[in-house]
Amino acid sequence: MLSIIEITFMTNEHWTEAGEAVTALILDVFRLNGRLQLVGDRLVAGLGLTSARWQILGAIAYAERPESVAWHARTMGVHRQGVQRIVNELKKEGIVEFQSNPHHKRAQLVVLTTKGQKLFEAAIALQVPWVNEISDGLSKDDIAKAKEVIGFLKERLNEPSSSQDNHRHK
Repeated sequence: MLSIIEITFMTNEHWTEAGEAVTALILDVFRLNGRLQLVGDRLVAGLGLTSARWQILGAIAYAERPESVAWHARTMGVHRQGVQRIVNELKKEGIVEFQSNPHHKRAQLVVLTTKGQKLFEAAIALQVPWVNEISDGLSKDDIAKAKEVIGFLKERLNEPSSSQDNHRHK
């Protein structure tokens, strides 16, 4: 496997110091995401959930008000079709239900049923001791700084970028 330094010499482009550090961070975030999905799948498997289903339940549970599938997909940073497929499965199982949307006739709002709320609470009951264990040794300041960097990168990725546009049109 090539290192970041070796790859830089193979291209005409060169990373800035910050660009190289963010590239390494992105790779670590990808690896972390993969591990979180695997561990999450194991953590909630006994409840009949996967990480993806749990993530959608969490998005619905933590939303300030009922929202549409498209809204949840945007806030989660994923494709609407994937969220719609899982929400449809959850509806068939009585975990979520649709409510009419006064602002849009076709984009119904998704809410947890009583069964869905209990299932989500059971998942959180499993998550709390697990997250307390893995966070042992981290300070609130460390976590706040990590959240700040991730938040900054999320905002940058939401901004229209001339370099992203240039790569799309080549």
